[in-house]
Amino acid sequence: MNKGRIVELLAGIVGSGNVFTDEPMRNHTSFKLGGTADYLVTPCDTASLAGVCGICTQNEIPLFVMGNGTNLIVRDKGIRGVVVKLRNNMSGFRIEGERIAAQSGILLSRLSRIALEQGLTGLEFAEGIPGTLGGAVAMNAGAYDGEMSLVVESSEYLTNDGKVVTLDCGQHYFGKRSSYIQSDGGIVLETLLKLKSGKEEEIRTKMEEFASLRREKQPLDMPSAGSVFKRPEGSFAGKLVQDCGLKGFRIGGAEVSSLHCGFIVNRESATATDVIALIRYIQASVLEQFGVELQTEVRIVGEE
Repeated sequence: MNKGRIVELLAGIVGSGNVFTDEPMRNHTSFKLGGTADYLVTPCDTASLAGVCGICTQNEIPLFVMGNGTNLIVRDKGIRGVVVKLRNNMSGFRIEGERIAAQSGILLSRLSRIALEQGLTGLEFAEGIPGTLGGAVAMNAGAYDGEMSLVVESSEYLTNDGKVVTLDCGQHYFGKRSSYIQSDGGIVLETLLKLKSGKEEEIRTKMEEFASLRREKQPLDMPSAGSVFKRPEGSFAGKLVQDCGLKGFRIGGAEVSSLHCGFIVNRESATATDVIALIRYIQASVLEQFGVELQTEVRIVGEE
């Protein structure tokens, strides 16, 4: 099928203003790198999202779904097929007593502030996390004293065959930065979070403490994708990297952060190839010196 026809089909579902061709993915990722996507679309509701998925299935067009792009490395050759971005286009929410129901595109950090305004505790750990709710649920995002598994009650979920189902908390099969949703490959539409009533001042103080810790320990002033590696059993990825003498080590424009060795930063016009090469070098060094196999927490996607 030619490009014009694919654009026509997608525009018929989401509107022509929500379809982009040959879209630079560096404009959609916190690492500020990566090649182009053949098509990028921004559906505004479940029906249009399901319609886009249907078009891709019927015409055997590869489909990739993303949120805010904060945990993502897109290879330099880009992404073939259709990228669906769920961000401001699907970011509604509603308050239900001690629960918040929110669409997958809302920022997790925004949700933490909404909870604060409502005097609800349980989301303080999300202060400063830049990803979307959908991505956070899929990877069981967390920080400090919390993670999504502790607050998710249920999710509306679009399966790969186009059905909308409801998963209760147990059906998410949350693990260490993982879930059933992540392995299954479907799409989070909306999640119901179960919180508790708390004192606004105590909630605010806790959020400010976490925000201060992030500013002190994380390289927030340079493009990155957050923590690169999952925490290995009985240790910390950043400490292992530092103990290998890799603080500040560079390949091309990619550098191990001098502030926190669990981060790789785009120091100077890095390519995805630079970053991936540095990741592999770190993994080989840590394995050789400590016998620990570091697993990536970031997602690496796109054409090799």
